[in-house]
Amino acid sequence: MKRIFFACITFALLITGNVNAQNNDNDNNNNQKTKAMKFELPKLPYATDALEPVIGKQTIELHWGKHLQTYINNLNNLIQGTKFENADLETIVKESDGAIFNNAGQTLNHNIYFLTFSPNGGGEPKGKLAEAINAKWGSFEEFKKEFNAAGTAVFGSGWVWLAKDKEGKLEITKEANAGNPITKGLTPLLGFDVWEHAYYLDYQNRRADHLAELWKIIDWSTVEARY
Repeated sequence: MKRIFFACITFALLITGNVNAQNNDNDNNNNQKTKAMKFELPKLPYATDALEPVIGKQTIELHWGKHLQTYINNLNNLIQGTKFENADLETIVKESDGAIFNNAGQTLNHNIYFLTFSPNGGGEPKGKLAEAINAKWGSFEEFKKEFNAAGTAVFGSGWVWLAKDKEGKLEITKEANAGNPITKGLTPLLGFDVWEHAYYLDYQNRRADHLAELWKIIDWSTVEARY
């Protein structure tokens, strides 16, 4: 009987040890998975076809669902084992270079871009942002003209931004590739993507038409909150 008793105890301990080891392995796997998914694809506050005809459903599905997801995946892989492993996105953009900067910059840029739109957007800004625009450009229409002209003039791929400095003064900046005005000490408020993948399915090579149409879906309450 004693032998049977001790055999049962030994077996129970072995089972417990295996379960604990398995739990530890699961915890380690979960930790690794969490680390690998530090940055995730943001959820859209609208359906993928909600911005038509300004931005088509296929463009959203490819631009947001494929291009942005690739930037995020690349970023998560690139920062592992670096000083940016636990850094927030803005810090990475400000302090990195090379491949890490390119993927972090595009992640930040697209997060701002896609969360700026609404199927019920359009119109004009209000409040302090409207006052700042009028103070800088004289009117909202003049601001739009200058912004569109800057976006059309970006050579190759890049972005055009409305940004503010620490005093709240506004300026339009043109940025190549993954550029963001945050690297110049400015706060990005509104960004239009002028990479061809952002508009080619809907407008082919007509970048100016693409820029002119985007004003119809701007959620100005979101932009005003950034200001």
